[in-house]
Amino acid sequence: QVQLVESGGGLVQPGGSLRLSCVGSGSSLDNYAIGWFRQVPGKEREGVSCISSGDDTTYYVDGVKGRFTISRDNAKNTVYLQMNSLKPEDAAVYYCAAVRSYYCSTIDLYEYWGQGTQVTVSS
Repeated sequence: QVQLVESGGGLVQPGGSLRLSCVGSGSSLDNYAIGWFRQVPGKEREGVSCISSGDDTTYYVDGVKGRFTISRDNAKNTVYLQMNSLKPEDAAVYYCAAVRSYYCSTIDLYEYWGQGTQVTVSS
């Protein structure tokens, strides 16, 4: 079992950057595919990015390609989401989640979730 804690959210102006962190405890995150998801009130939670276990293949939803970068630091048992050129539509609560699988998975298969961190993009 793994516990996940997100941090790094906050208020940023359009065009700004934030780096979200997802720190794992209880188990090594390199045994898990890790996804970042986001949710705004009244909408379903959506996948933003994912990094597989093993070879660290990365995936991004179309709207964030070229702006967001997901990465791992196994020594710190942490997965990051670097978010650049932020837009107002990126504002949401961001969650990281883990699935004990080599591959990234559909949202319903993620077993462990963090509590979320709020990202607000506003001038």
